[in-house]
Amino acid sequence: MRNSTDFSPLYRSFIGFDHLAGLIDKASRADKQSSYPPFNIELLAEDQYRITMAVAGFSEDDIDIESKESSLTIVGTKQVRDKPKVEAGKTPRQFLHQGIAERNFERKFQLGEHVKVIGAFMENGLLHVDLEREVPEALKPRKIAINGKSLLPSNA
Repeated sequence: MRNSTDFSPLYRSFIGFDHLAGLIDKASRADKQSSYPPFNIELLAEDQYRITMAVAGFSEDDIDIESKESSLTIVGTKQVRDKPKVEAGKTPRQFLHQGIAERNFERKFQLGEHVKVIGAFMENGLLHVDLEREVPEALKPRKIAINGKSLLPSNA
């Protein structure tokens, strides 16, 4: 049995950090989220990432990807298909074991600041979603040269 942690003191003591406390709450609830479908998160370069999900049996039409504010939602919906008509002389398919899941799913990812989805593609039953962090120039660190003289006028 898991011990649940009470984060309510964070809401009382940190004024203006509601967003941070909310993220901690979401992270504690994420453990209860289904593990289907399995996924990887890769660091491709300094500011480039890729989420890879195993979505065998799903086509591109069965998957919706939505990026809104700081979250990414991937939804897989299997189309309800009528039972296939049995052709004359053929028997209907019967599974002795059906290990390939055909259930719908919804997976949400919380994106960091300035992380944007730049594309998605499917290959060999895997869905790849590429992300990139685009930090604005004003927020990037910059070097300050030491010139030896003050640039401000002196008040002599």
